[in-house]
Amino acid sequence: MPEPEEPEREQDGRAPDRQESDAERRRRRAQFLRELNEAKALRDRVQPRRARAARMRQAMRMRTFRW
Repeated sequence: MPEPEEPEREQDGRAPDRQESDAERRRRRAQFLRELNEAKALRDRVQPRRARAARMRQAMRMRTFRW
């Protein structure tokens, strides 16, 4: 049995007929990146051993990277 049709939606649930401006998209992206960096910093403070291990792994990746 076919499901009732719903209007198409973008990934975040808004209807696609409303075009957002580039400035609005950049503002939302900047806010997201700020929150992401804040969450990573909090995780590093709460789990210092894991954060140190992650830094060491990143350093090893950078040492073995070929240009």
